[in-house]
Amino acid sequence: MFNFDKQVCRKNSNCAKWDILKVLGNENAIPLWVADMDFEVDPSIKANIEKRLQHEVFGYTFLGESYYNAVISWMKRRHDWDVKKEWIKFTPGVVPGINYIIGAFTNPGDEVIIQTPVYHQFFKVIENNDCKVVENPLINENGVYSIDFEDFENKITEKTKIFLLCSPHNPIGKVWKEEELRRLGEICLKHNILIISDEIHSDLIFGENKHTVFSTLSKAIEDITIVCTAPNKTFNIAGLHTANIIVPNEKLRNKFAKHLEKLCISGPTIFGAIAQEAAYSNGEEWYQGLMEYLRGNIDFAVEFIETRIPKLKVQYPEGTYLLWVDFSALGIEGEELYQRLIKEAGVILNKGSIFGKGSDLYQRINLGTSRAVIKEALERIEKFVNEL
Repeated sequence: MFNFDKQVCRKNSNCAKWDILKVLGNENAIPLWVADMDFEVDPSIKANIEKRLQHEVFGYTFLGESYYNAVISWMKRRHDWDVKKEWIKFTPGVVPGINYIIGAFTNPGDEVIIQTPVYHQFFKVIENNDCKVVENPLINENGVYSIDFEDFENKITEKTKIFLLCSPHNPIGKVWKEEELRRLGEICLKHNILIISDEIHSDLIFGENKHTVFSTLSKAIEDITIVCTAPNKTFNIAGLHTANIIVPNEKLRNKFAKHLEKLCISGPTIFGAIAQEAAYSNGEEWYQGLMEYLRGNIDFAVEFIETRIPKLKVQYPEGTYLLWVDFSALGIEGEELYQRLIKEAGVILNKGSIFGKGSDLYQRINLGTSRAVIKEALERIEKFVNEL
């Protein structure tokens, strides 16, 4: 019913992913970097937006009951999480939401712990608030990552106020086990650390892996946790700037709400709210089709790399549509590798260095596009590697 093989031309639409190719030095490059997808949205999203367009007046809006009900219903169906309406606070994206949370609960000079390699915007939102980034590097054993709990606790000082978690983890595609999350939560409880759990990729889980919402681990952990969610990755509507910051603890919620009021953060755009409601209420069939197609993309890409570009090393991701690929066998430093892939191979990936120390020889590949595009991009990388 849904044709995910269809190649939608996104050029000349002010597209962050495709229309910057000239600036980066190769107009014919294939962009597999910015983490949005090239697929058409679920038809119900488009239909509901088109219906609202007929009204012809686009004035101020607010969050109606149907907005909250859509979020509550999706979280219950997808994650067996009973969310209450009053817990939900709107922000225009998960990254802005994290930025606002850090602003509300820290003072300049405070410390925020992150687990590297990690989504590069984590560094920015911490630094934006004049806080110090504290890295708890993940343990990398032949491409398989795990948490260094001893280092995590040792990094905590009297200045440490927040632990910023990525779950599932971007860029490594790791879906954390319940016992891993519980151990982190117990350490944070012991040291009175606020947890921000970025769960924007939580719907994109593969195989037997299961996402655990951090707030569901225990009542005590729920009381120190703020969960950041959005339909943006799942339904490819990042440009509509809608996110839901879920704060069960009333005291934390009131403090956060006052901070949002101070910043004049109000409700979503008309079309962002409509898109979310349509996605969460009517998008199940499209979502299931997407997951099947993404699994096929991952199967194809991992097998291609393992059989045709064996110098590169890759682990099958447990979640997200991102591949974290080890290019170290090529003997080319990170920035040089990134530039040569653009100019010589004709592909734009995310260079590993932006995700934290020790990742210079990695590149992140976005598989949220048609299989034909992925095939051509990997063939270009294969040719580049073979000609070294």
